Amino acid sequence: MEFLARTPPPPYYAVIFTSQRTATGDEAYAAMAERMVELAAEQTGYLGVESARDERGQGITVSYWQTLEAIGNWGKQAEHRIAQRMGKSDWYEAFRLRTCRVEHEDSFERTLGIGGQR
Repeated sequence: MEFLARTPPPPYYAVIFTSQRTATGDEAYAAMAERMVELAAEQTGYLGVESARDERGQGITVSYWQTLEAIGNWGKQAEHRIAQRMGKSDWYEAFRLRTCRVEHEDSFERTLGIGGQR
């Protein structure tokens, strides 16, 4: 999986999940996070995800969706609901969830030079 999600031309939607992890449950959390990415990718309207976490447990995950309806359906998905409950009880000190409509996108990719060197 590439770090930068390949999204279609706007408009589409972004769900921004910023969080502060607890100091426990790293292995179980990592397994559940991986499962959620796999499961989200199976959902109608899913476009991609980008995620990062630092050594202090501060993280941000942005998932991209075609419609608000697709986002709502993902929020109601049964396994995702279990992960949400576990997040509140075990894995997060705090989090924020924001949904926005992407109106514009700009991108840059360095092209490879002769012989594949940058």
